[in-house]
Amino acid sequence: MADRHRAARRHRHRLPAQHAPEEAAAVSPASPEAAAVSRARAAARLRVPLVALLAALVAASAVLLGAGSAQAAGYRYWSFWEGNGKNWEYATQGPSLLRPDDGTVQGFRFAVSEDSGDADQPRRAPDFGAICADTPAEDGKKRVALVIDPGTTTDAPDGEKPPALRTACAQVAPDASSAEALAAVAKPLRYDDSAMLCAISGYPKTGCGEQVSGDSGSA
Repeated sequence: MADRHRAARRHRHRLPAQHAPEEAAAVSPASPEAAAVSRARAAARLRVPLVALLAALVAASAVLLGAGSAQAAGYRYWSFWEGNGKNWEYATQGPSLLRPDDGTVQGFRFAVSEDSGDADQPRRAPDFGAICADTPAEDGKKRVALVIDPGTTTDAPDGEKPPALRTACAQVAPDASSAEALAAVAKPLRYDDSAMLCAISGYPKTGCGEQVSGDSGSA
């Protein structure tokens, strides 16, 4: 009898490792395989929102890039240039403000451009001697050589054909502006309300610096 009581007490105080295999499994930590499965499930739950976020970012980038491309359209206008002897430089002042010296060359080019860095230059060299060779100097006057380049059919407004490129030597008062020199040899000129030069010798008939969509341009 005493032996049975001692055995019963030992049974009641067994450590977990002393339980039957099925009981030990119930109280022992999860196996490495079970922990790995749990971690994989947690990672999968995190991947779903991350994938959705990345997809949204890619879509947003595509929209922004598309908008940037749409905004890259150019403008159809007369650009204004100054000759520096051999090459053309985009003028930093408008023709109404700039007062050229005697013996200088001014250029005007009609084309479709995004900005001054993209603008097409006049397709004739800024050669004062050649342009004003037949216009002798006069006292109290200055000579300004002009290159007027209406551009190509690619840049022309619908229904219009650009006239031929031409040069002229304007002989004007010493304080005359580039716009006044141009008016002396290439009327009629047309300006908009902001004093932007819209037409030279009546070309183009309509429009003034309007935005042009799609690929356009000329050399």
